[in-house]
Amino acid sequence: MIRPYAPGDVASLSRVCLLTGDSGGDATGKYADDGLLADIFLLPYLELEPEHAHVLDIGGRAVGYIVATPDSVVFAERYRREWLPRFAAAHPLVDPPTTPTESLALVGHSTSHLIGPDHELFPAHLHIDLLPVAQGQGWGRRLMATLLRQLADAGVPGVQLGVGERNTGAQAFYRRLGFAPLPSTPDDGLRLGIRTGAASPARRIRRRASTASVGG
Repeated sequence: MIRPYAPGDVASLSRVCLLTGDSGGDATGKYADDGLLADIFLLPYLELEPEHAHVLDIGGRAVGYIVATPDSVVFAERYRREWLPRFAAAHPLVDPPTTPTESLALVGHSTSHLIGPDHELFPAHLHIDLLPVAQGQGWGRRLMATLLRQLADAGVPGVQLGVGERNTGAQAFYRRLGFAPLPSTPDDGLRLGIRTGAASPARRIRRRASTASVGG
């Protein structure tokens, strides 16, 4: 079943993140700290945007998740202010990096990876991971649909994501769901977006103003 995230899920979701962190495969031992991937791509979302985290639970075991922020610019500022001090304490900055661990930690020390192009049309971004036991059964599609409904209800017009060049399975999955390259980067097949069906915030504001005028 798909259910809201609960604080007790941190350890199990961090394990999912690790076991899918090497372009969909097991990243255990790839970096000096097995918690580094989750500290960048999972835990900040659970900490700062827990209401946008959804868990796939099969037989009482968390085997997948989707996390997101509805506004990447706002999230980046909160990440810098609230998350980065703790991250930096756990993963000291080495620049220039000389190892894979230092290179990945450098990503976590920056907010540039959090904000993609075409922010006005696609202000949200997400991460989704499922263990192999949960793949190929429609659960990924249902997790995505759960989040897209939530974002649409909140008036968020679109969401984007990045996918690894070697993760061809994920690339095909996103294409099947309707994700496509962003308008300003039509040749970039690794940064994709999808509209939620919600009106843009400006249109919603104009519509509310018009309704108030007619009713008043």
